[in-house]
This record gives sequence, C-alpha cells and structure tokens, in this order.
Amino acid sequence: MADTIIIRVQSPDGMKKISSTKRETAAAFLKKVAKEFGFNSNRFSLYVNRNKTGEILSQNKSLSLLKIKHGDMLFLFPSGSPSSSSSSSSGGEVMDTAAPHSSSTSSLPSTSFSSSSSASSSFLTPRPQSAPQIQEDNIDQYLTKQDGKIYRNRDAQLCRHGALGKCVHCVPLEPFDEDYLNHLDPPVKHMSFHAYLRKLTGGSDKGKFAALENISCKIKSGCEGHPPWPEGICTKCQPSALTLNRQKYRHVDNIMFENHTIADRFLDFWRKTGSQRVGYLYGRYTEHKDIPLGIRAEVAAIYEPPQDSHFLSAEECITAGFFQNQHSNACKLSRDGLFGSKFVTVVATGGPDNQVHFEGYQVSNQCMALVRDECLLPCKDAPELGYAKESGPEQYVPDVFFKDKDKFGNDVTFLARPLPVEYLIIDITTTFPKDPQFTFSSAQRFPIENREIFGETQNFHSLATYLSLCASTSFLDIVSDFHLLLFLVTNEVMPLRDSIGLLLDAVKTSDEDLADAWKKSEQWATIEQLCGTVGGQPSSGPAGFDGTADPSAPPSSSAVWSCVHCTFMNQPGTEHCEMCRLPRS
Repeated sequence: MADTIIIRVQSPDGMKKISSTKRETAAAFLKKVAKEFGFNSNRFSLYVNRNKTGEILSQNKSLSLLKIKHGDMLFLFPSGSPSSSSSSSSGGEVMDTAAPHSSSTSSLPSTSFSSSSSASSSFLTPRPQSAPQIQEDNIDQYLTKQDGKIYRNRDAQLCRHGALGKCVHCVPLEPFDEDYLNHLDPPVKHMSFHAYLRKLTGGSDKGKFAALENISCKIKSGCEGHPPWPEGICTKCQPSALTLNRQKYRHVDNIMFENHTIADRFLDFWRKTGSQRVGYLYGRYTEHKDIPLGIRAEVAAIYEPPQDSHFLSAEECITAGFFQNQHSNACKLSRDGLFGSKFVTVVATGGPDNQVHFEGYQVSNQCMALVRDECLLPCKDAPELGYAKESGPEQYVPDVFFKDKDKFGNDVTFLARPLPVEYLIIDITTTFPKDPQFTFSSAQRFPIENREIFGETQNFHSLATYLSLCASTSFLDIVSDFHLLLFLVTNEVMPLRDSIGLLLDAVKTSDEDLADAWKKSEQWATIEQLCGTVGGQPSSGPAGFDGTADPSAPPSSSAVWSCVHCTFMNQPGTEHCEMCRLPRS
C-alpha cells in the first residue's frame, strides 16, 4: 500500500523492522511489537527516545498523530530487571553519523608518547544491593556470556592421568592468568577488562563484595559541620589522597583500521600542508580473539572537525582524558552505572625507519578522574611531564603521589609535582588487516569535510560532480561514503538529520532494497534537483583532490551557484553572495 511505513524498534535483543501504516493506532502497533518480540503486551514499554522519554501508550491515536514517521527508531525496554541480550561476535554497529556516540574514537596530532602502563581504581567495597538498570554495549553483553577460560591439551610428558582426566598441567586457565598472558608472543601487559571483571567476581563468594568505584578528587557536598572550603574542611568531605599505580587492565585491547585508504586520506592533509590534524575515528567494537575476553576497536571512517590550531604535546594526555570522560563505559558492576571508557586515541607519528606509524593508547581511570576534576596540568617546558595542581581558595585538590625507584633501587614515594605521564598511559596495539575491509565501499571519493584550506570543498557542486562520476553505479554504492553521508546530514541548504535513518541502516547492513526505497523519498528528489541547478564539472575538468573534477571550481554564469564560503544558493548572473557578500570565487 502507498501509506505503508517501516518503523524500527531497538530492544536489548537487537533491532527489528515492523510494517505499519500512518493510520494504524498505537494500540494495534503495540500488539504487533509484542508479537514480533515474543512479549506479553504488559511486559515491556516502548519509547520515542533512548533515555526513556516519550512513552507510547496503548491508545486509539494514530501513529501520524503521534508524529511517528517512516524510518523512525523506537526503543523497547522489558519490564522488571533487564535480561541479558544476545549479541553476535561482531559486538557492535557502525556509528550513526548524525551525532557522536560513546563508541567513537579519536586520533591526535603527530606526536609520540611513552608506552608504559598506568594506574587502576579502588574497588574493595560491597556490591550495591540494587544494581543500576544499565544497558551495556553489545560487545559487553556478548563477552559476559562467554566462558573465557583458556583450554589446554593434555601434556604427554607431565600428565599422568587418563584421556578424560585433568591435572594442574592441563586444567583450563582463567582468562586473567598472568603467567599465560606474560608468555604470549608478544607478552600481554594488561589483561582485558572482562578478564579483570572475572577476577573480581570469581572465588568462593562469587564477587559478593566486589564493586567498581569511580575516583573522585572533589570535596563531597552537603557537609554542614563547618564553613565551606576554603574556610573549613573535615575528614568526611575531604577527598582521599591518590597514589598512582600501574593499571593492570585495559578497556580496549586492539585498534584495527579496516583498510589503508582510511589512514592515507587522513594523512594526505599533513602531506599537503605540513600541519597537524585531528580526527574522530568511527567504527564498531568487536571481539579480539588473540586475548582472552578481549575487545577490538575497528575503525571504519575518520571525521575531521573544523580546526585551525594544533594540540601541544604536553596536553595530549589531558585531551585524551577529557574525551574518555565524555564517552564513559556503561558497567553494571559500578554504583554509578559507568566505569572507565572504551574511547581510544591513535597518534600518527614518524618512526626510525622514516615511515608513518600508528600508535594507540588510552589514559588510566585515575588520569580520567584527575582530568574530570580539573586537578592535572601540563608542563609546558617538559612534554613528558604533568603537574598535579595545588589547593587554593577556589579549589581543594587532594595530594597525588607516585612511586619510583631511587638510585639505590629502593621504592620511594614522590609528590606528583611534576609527574611522568608514563603512569597515566596504557598502550594499545594498532593494526591493519591482511585482507582490507570496507564498511564504506564507494569506489569514488567524496571530498573530506573542513579542508577548504587547500580547495577541497563540500557543497552541492561537489555533490553534483560526485553523482555524475557515479552514474553507472548502484545507489547503495554511491551513498556508501562516510563523508558524503556527513554532508547530507550537516549541509545548511537541506540537512537530512531527521530523515536519513533508513539510509544509514541500508549502509550498515548493505541492504540494496532499503537504499533503493530511500532513494524514492522526497528528500532525495530535492537533493537531485539542487544538484541539477548547480551542475557538476565534467570529469575532464581541472584535477582535484582525487584526480577527478575540481569540486571547488565555479559553475557557469547561467546556473544557480553555491557560495564556497557559506553554501548559500545564489541566482545566476551574480558575482557576490547575497548572504555573506563575499566574492563568488
């Protein structure tokens, strides 16, 4: 039927697409959802927003009155305690380009870092009786269900038992076994986070008294027995001193770029300008099978935000801590429902072989706390050193210490003024696969965002040129370009932020039928009309970034043209933009 619409419903067990009509009532639609997911109608709630707002109640209002449109995403939450949801070993989905999520990752400018391990958080407190209702990442749900043990074959020389027996030489090892991890090639200095959780929750008490506590360096509020700081402080509200130690686990165990093209296009800016460049890595979290219960961050694309400056080497650690705090890791074992972060940082830097190398790392949870509570500063004259702030009238800062050996080999405690950043950093291996993978598989390359400095521009001109070069390509291949999707979402002439969800699903799942269905939408018809008015440069025109037509070349004077400065669509025959008054070229 012409008024048939597809509604996406996301639940802890995955996403399903449900056919409906604009005139169907909410009550009838909820019955369809219950049947599709195998629930009784009173055993779940359906919301418009992920944060459980905008609940859809069983009523006779039509979906159109409730402003539910074709391609919308709704969120289903089972009543009562959340059940563990099934998850494939891939563990995650490609990120929606409309907004950053917690599974995004970051790439910082070209500077090398110390690769020592760093600190851990305290946890010896009883587990909360009522665990927070936390929706963990798909990869966490998947790894929670895995055995995780390291199985060994019977040793012909040491095992003195039958084929079905087990002894200390062949019994399965726990995923946190340090001897096993140290004897891998290369040795694993940091166990995976889920192996660390197994260590906490193992033993005869099954982790009854294990709970993850986030560090706080701030004065506790609500203490009424004395004037507020700086006039007064007591042991109840004073944060504890912090002794840094080397963190034994890491939230992400490996970073892998899907293919070399992603990195090459990012590095091309540096090759052409000699300037540093920062970008956000987008992709998915999957199982890393080389390490027990490990997690891998697979990079599918890099978004380059607007920038005209670079980060100082001394600030990179603090910058990484800032972003990790922005993207906290959901964890049921924490009282706060959040613990640590899967946000990783990759540095592109030169090596002794004169080749470009990619080095991945995270900062420790202790560093995250120091950055979040504004207790850590960089040392401008020594890039490898940080500095713990001193208390002042505006802020109380707890003492921060670290341990090191003196010239006689004795363990000595030092005040973290200054502080070697090696105590704050956890290194992560960064790799490329033998067989390249392509989440975004378009053969042509749409210009990268925010590169106007050397003439690479995203506008309807460059879109028209891109489409003309893809005339014989399937629509799914045309739109399978991260930077093109980003332009469709963010352009100021006709942003598709609220109507592009169905197309993003098509790219995620490589569903040609879904892509072709979206192609018939009014939004894409308008995009094609705008491209037709500005026109595109023929492929024999001036060479641009990818050897194709120059996307920044001006259109003919008889066509509507897009301003290269503000993207405003101007009438033919004008030489200055009507919006920003800047010249046409």
